[in-house]
Amino acid sequence: MAGTVVFSLSGVLLACRSRMDPIGMLILAAVTAIGGGTVRDLVLGVLPVFWITDPTYIWVVLATVIGSLIGFRYIHRLDRRILPVADAFGLALFVVIGANKALLMGMPGVVAVSMGLFTGVVGGVIRDVLAQRVPMVLCREIYATAAIAGGMVYVLLINLGVGSLAIVLSLVTTLGLRLAAIYWNLALPLFAWVVIEPQLPRETSEATEPDVDAPTTNVVQTSAPPASRPKLRVRMVSRSKAQSLWPDNDEESSR
Repeated sequence: MAGTVVFSLSGVLLACRSRMDPIGMLILAAVTAIGGGTVRDLVLGVLPVFWITDPTYIWVVLATVIGSLIGFRYIHRLDRRILPVADAFGLALFVVIGANKALLMGMPGVVAVSMGLFTGVVGGVIRDVLAQRVPMVLCREIYATAAIAGGMVYVLLINLGVGSLAIVLSLVTTLGLRLAAIYWNLALPLFAWVVIEPQLPRETSEATEPDVDAPTTNVVQTSAPPASRPKLRVRMVSRSKAQSLWPDNDEESSR
């Protein structure tokens, strides 16, 4: 439920930055909090999905939205780092929940890791798509990578029979990677098209003064050689290099 509250709050804040009405806030909060678990249950064939079996999740999302509307002025004054840190805790918990549910159904390890990933990140992907933004997990920070690593640790330790330690180490792995990415601004390298401009040929002849006595009919006009076309190449660039090439003003423009 704590993770549901945190994910709902992130949906509310994005809805406010996108200038949505209360219904839009409720929709973004709901898809962020329960979207990943819904997709997980649908993929695993668990019907009805978890929030239909237990409507408490819906009431928690609704209470979070109402509380945010009432105390929005206080929420907006919070440090911008508080929500990502709280979101990291929710992600770590949701990864364990998703992977554990798949293992209880007898699914193989790779499926369990995938279900942990779905539970943790798919809700945020749906939220960003509805808000017409590129999902964060696709291009910005170490988010899905942390979820995959935590899921792998959990599944590996469960298969080794270390059930009592699997939850703790999985939480530490996901949380540690995510918090390190937040603190040091870490990100995976980006693949991008880089335009390579053609180099113009250098002039080798020195400029001379025109001969005033020479007849104008002897003057021959020469045209410069045509420039070659720019080339496109795929390069891996770091986060800092990408920001210098393509400044990201999403946060500034959404305020």
